[in-house]
Amino acid sequence: AQQCSISKVGANESLEKLLTICEQHYPQEKIVEKKEIFLLSYLENVGKDMFQGYKTLSSFFSFTGELTHYVIAAFLKPLNIRLKATLYHIEQSGAGALPIILLTSFLIGIVIAYQGATQLEKFGANIFIVEMVTISAVRELAPLLTAIVVAGRSSSAYTAQIGVMKITDEVDAMSAMGFSPWNFLVLPRLFALILSLPLLVFFADVVSVFGGMVIASTKLDVSFVEFIDRIKQTVALKHLIIGLIKAPIFGCIIATIGCFRGFQIDSSTESVGKYTTISVVNAIFWVIAIDAIISVLLTELGL
Repeated sequence: AQQCSISKVGANESLEKLLTICEQHYPQEKIVEKKEIFLLSYLENVGKDMFQGYKTLSSFFSFTGELTHYVIAAFLKPLNIRLKATLYHIEQSGAGALPIILLTSFLIGIVIAYQGATQLEKFGANIFIVEMVTISAVRELAPLLTAIVVAGRSSSAYTAQIGVMKITDEVDAMSAMGFSPWNFLVLPRLFALILSLPLLVFFADVVSVFGGMVIASTKLDVSFVEFIDRIKQTVALKHLIIGLIKAPIFGCIIATIGCFRGFQIDSSTESVGKYTTISVVNAIFWVIAIDAIISVLLTELGL
């Protein structure tokens, strides 16, 4: 094609036959690359993304339906629940998150109290810092931030663990030996987060309120005793209960998404990083979305 001369050196009979076959079957037509039209390629990509989203949504509904079946079966036969595995995941997902939750909750309490103190000082309403810190912390911020921290830690860990087990064919081997991956991999992680998250949220409530007490004492001259007495008088118990009720819901969301994305990982190691990232993003998004929905519903109900 380029008008070049070619000389064959040292060719034997078998090589000549091979070259002849190659010349006979080599495609002579040049494939002309089609010029892409931006609008058509954009619409094609949108269609592909929508179809992929539909497949993912369908798979997720199938996953949650099967998970519900195994949860009900586990409650009907409690002896089948793997207690040791559940306690192990409680230790890893719950106790392991205490240091970071301690730090973030304390700082959140300080931030709320410090920002509120600056405004309340202008009106001489220092004592109202108690309601501001306590209600906002125990009802909204402590449960939400605790769930976000746990989502970043546990959702990614669950996805990576199950994904690596799929790559190494451990999940298939488990099924071949008659062991249910649901009972061994999913249910212990689900129960662990449902049980440990309310405890973590209560811990975060205490720490964040303590952080607010420190700022109230140093900046607004509201002592610890006055702060606690004011909580008893003005802050209803329902705010604490609402925050604790949210916790197992968030735990169920995080564990379900983490395990679902783990089972989506295929045989490539690249998909481990991809689905681990997707798992964390999805878990944090749905935690915030469900929290917003619950807050709106409770406000409309007057709670």
